[in-house]
Amino acid sequence: MTKFTPCVVALTISCLILAASAGNFYDDTVITFGGERAKILNGGQDLSLSLDQYSGSGFQSKHEYLFGRFDMQLKLVRGDSAGTVTTFYLSSQGAGHDEIDFEFLGNSSGNPYTIHTNVYSQGKGNKEQQCHLWFDPTTAFHTYTIVWNSQRIIFLIDNIPVRVFNNHEASGVPFPKSQPMRVYASLWNADDWATQGGRVKTDWTKAPFTASYRKFNANVNKVGPNSKSTSSQNENQAWSTQGIDAAGRNRIRWVQSKHMATTIAMTIKDFRMVFLLNASDPDSYKSASEFFHIFIV
Repeated sequence: MTKFTPCVVALTISCLILAASAGNFYDDTVITFGGERAKILNGGQDLSLSLDQYSGSGFQSKHEYLFGRFDMQLKLVRGDSAGTVTTFYLSSQGAGHDEIDFEFLGNSSGNPYTIHTNVYSQGKGNKEQQCHLWFDPTTAFHTYTIVWNSQRIIFLIDNIPVRVFNNHEASGVPFPKSQPMRVYASLWNADDWATQGGRVKTDWTKAPFTASYRKFNANVNKVGPNSKSTSSQNENQAWSTQGIDAAGRNRIRWVQSKHMATTIAMTIKDFRMVFLLNASDPDSYKSASEFFHIFIV
């Protein structure tokens, strides 16, 4: 029997625990733009997005979620993908929105894809981090995961943690924890900034560009006045307290030392805040470069 648990989002909103299960794109998503450029295939098991010189395409989840683990398998645009951006992210709506981003920045043939992550809280971002992938993401599907709980946000690739954004609200750093978010995905043109700062433009003779999605899994708190769930409160909710162990921290350091592209500079106020957060914890960073990444991870 489904058990309902209270959720402080709105007085009339229910909050339910959903088990992780392979989603069906017909059941779980709606196409938001691009028309026939977005195609649900294989009875709802797969979805492809295309971009041409006239439009990109995208989709969103039918439901809103407050915390959870979100897995999506993607196969990115092959060949010369310069100027294109493929996305998988969570977002609320409005001027003071929250957002958790996976963006995949295309590149010219032979150069690695760049993974761009960011976290918005109360409309404020400026927490970007970029790293290069250590594999070719265009020849096979790989799993990209966002774990979002009240303590931290973890970005994973094939279950390898590549970034952690911890909750430092006690020190004045906003953290997304009260606004329900939907899952979004899109493929669009951003050749004014996406590849080498906009120096390399989209080659439209290579269009249409196509990215493929499958196996959308969500182990989540789903919110909404008419939410329904077939799972019980006893289902696996490891994401609700998931952190990073020593092995995970070593993997993140490996990504930072071997594959880091850029970290957007923080403000002086944020820098001072980070110093105060970590000055009493000598194990929180081991080198100057690691210190500068503390706020981002």
